[in-house]
Amino acid sequence: MGKRDYYEILGVQRDASAEEIKKAYRKQALKYHPDKNPGNQAAEDQFKEAAEAYEVLSNKEKKARYDQFGHAGMGGASSGFGSGGMNVEDIFSHFGDIFGDFGFGGFGGSSRSRGRAVKKGSNIRVKVKLTLEEIAKGTEKKIKVPKYISCNSCHGTGAAHGSSYSNCSTCKGSGQVTRVSHTFLGQMQTTGVCPSCNGEGKIITQKCTNCYGEGVSKGEEIIPLNIPPGVTQGMQLTVSGKGNAARRGGINGDLLVAILETEHPDLVRDETDLLFNLFISFPQAALGSAVEIPTLDGKVKVKVDPGTQPGKVLRLRNKGIPDINGYGKGDLLVKINVWVPKSLNKEEKKLVETLTGSTNFEPAPSSTEKSFFRRMKDMFE
Repeated sequence: MGKRDYYEILGVQRDASAEEIKKAYRKQALKYHPDKNPGNQAAEDQFKEAAEAYEVLSNKEKKARYDQFGHAGMGGASSGFGSGGMNVEDIFSHFGDIFGDFGFGGFGGSSRSRGRAVKKGSNIRVKVKLTLEEIAKGTEKKIKVPKYISCNSCHGTGAAHGSSYSNCSTCKGSGQVTRVSHTFLGQMQTTGVCPSCNGEGKIITQKCTNCYGEGVSKGEEIIPLNIPPGVTQGMQLTVSGKGNAARRGGINGDLLVAILETEHPDLVRDETDLLFNLFISFPQAALGSAVEIPTLDGKVKVKVDPGTQPGKVLRLRNKGIPDINGYGKGDLLVKINVWVPKSLNKEEKKLVETLTGSTNFEPAPSSTEKSFFRRMKDMFE
């Protein structure tokens, strides 16, 4: 079963403002919040689905790609909130400001506070080269990506043995401190990030010797990419959560995959159509012939009718590139060019000269061909 439309999930129109999208997500999140639906797997799935939709539609760059390419533009690998990439606690951390007014705690008894700072790893950008055959059919590629990964020694905590830390004594583990200042207007209370723990709510008592307290180390990961059919040059796919790991247990960044098309030896792409220049000899054009045409599925034979004129275009239906949004396939357009020899030997010249007196070799364009040239003339006047 395919993914539901993100706008449909949140119940908003495609031209909804950022504030309308945020309000719609708050409504869905409140309705399906795990604290209101304990043990209800269906509600949890809908909660994750709404979070995935909001994660895309609240980001201008991701929203623009989704509006243009649909789900195919959002990534070629299993990722996101709804498919196991993040659990409900990660969602709470990622969108903590959304849930702040609900009065709920963390999920599943977690003591994670809305004020605690949650870091996000940086995104990684890579380029993937694809042939026209791979673009037409879709493909799966595996790429090795050098990146920062969660430290294996401390499990990303930055603390020795993964447990050498304690709650911050300044903020009592909340990650926030409240200050009261006296002004001529009276007392003013402000809340900010705890300076002692930088909003993490924890203090490392003994740093991990492998990552020196950062929680990340250099490594690499082999990441599978499921490239959908019909992608275009310069299109960017997003694989959520496959970027650099964040320091000390934050949220991973994303992997941004830019598509590059490699040049085909015979065919040229024009959106969903393919173009091919066919060169035939004068005898083939005059007498007719069967010629082989390269396609992305192998060679096919095409009949050239007797008397075919240079510039004629043959259309091979559904031999082009699929539309990225599933709106059918393009065609293969074959333009016929008649090859005129640049030099002739004596026998060839005599043979051609015998034809010069024939009326069949006198130019006699049809009315349709004349009107075409008139239109061309008007364009340049």
